[in-house]
Amino acid sequence: MKNIGFLSFGHWTPSSQSQTRSAADALLQSIDLAVAAEELGADGAYFRVHHFARQLASPFPLLAAIGAKTNRIEIGTAVIDMRYENPLYMAEDAGAADLISGRRLQLGLSRGSPEQVIDGWRYFGYQPAEGETDADMGRGHTTVFLDLLSGKGFAQPNPHPMFPNPPGLLRLEPHSAGLRDRIWWGAGSNATAIWAAKIGMNLQSSTLKNDETGEPFHIQQAAQIRAYRSAWKETGHEREPRVSVSRSIIAIVDDRDRAYFGRGGDDDDQIGFIDPNTKAIFGRGYAAEPDVLVEQLKRDEAIAEADTLLLTVPNQLGVAYNTHVIESILTHVAPALGWR
Repeated sequence: MKNIGFLSFGHWTPSSQSQTRSAADALLQSIDLAVAAEELGADGAYFRVHHFARQLASPFPLLAAIGAKTNRIEIGTAVIDMRYENPLYMAEDAGAADLISGRRLQLGLSRGSPEQVIDGWRYFGYQPAEGETDADMGRGHTTVFLDLLSGKGFAQPNPHPMFPNPPGLLRLEPHSAGLRDRIWWGAGSNATAIWAAKIGMNLQSSTLKNDETGEPFHIQQAAQIRAYRSAWKETGHEREPRVSVSRSIIAIVDDRDRAYFGRGGDDDDQIGFIDPNTKAIFGRGYAAEPDVLVEQLKRDEAIAEADTLLLTVPNQLGVAYNTHVIESILTHVAPALGWR
């Protein structure tokens, strides 16, 4: 395990039980947690994007703000739903945020999952072409975005521009060299993982995937990762790919942990349907004393296959407690998994 970061959904609710009661709280606390995680030595600060929900929705202002306040930590998403995105506008935003951060962005994308509203992408002005599904549309937006990140000119310049142009066709600006190699795909199936490998994206595999074999989640996920790496090698890409998995992991080291999570994690995988036709398997969570956690996590085949582990954090418990959660893992668990 080379890298360990955190993943926040940025939940907020006005409930008195929450430490994160507004959208402003969620955003500002996300910045504070990223700064704290960097100080602890964590490798990444990642954020989930959900529209029409009391969660984080517009990633680039947040990523740019974190980039301006940190110096080393990777800053990313897991994931951006590409059904909602204008690839050209997104390429400009991503280029700007990457340059502000000193080229530390790691952007996770996906074709999307069930959302808060029916066909929410329609409200953003997008509709699948005839014969396409919304998933096809999301992958189409992604390929356009990747092409733009190459930095090649494509737009015919005005012969009488307001400002002088460089020679040739024009590209979008600002362009950040190297960002194309730091784009990840959140794959829910083996087929989409293989697709991501073929077009040269890193792989993000979360705690949810299509149930394709009936085996335990971590075994299916490990098989997905191996299929991805095999497809990458067969395609002949020059660089080594990166693979992340996400897990809910709580090390119980004090009375606060026992009060919140003393009942332990979800010991078994869960089965459900993400749409009427897609059976999905949800991976278990972990909550135990550090020595028990180490033994449990060593048996997780997907963690062993990945190079990056993203810890999903209970962000509504506040920055101080989540800093403690991250520090406990880095101090008491991660070294036994081969980190650093």
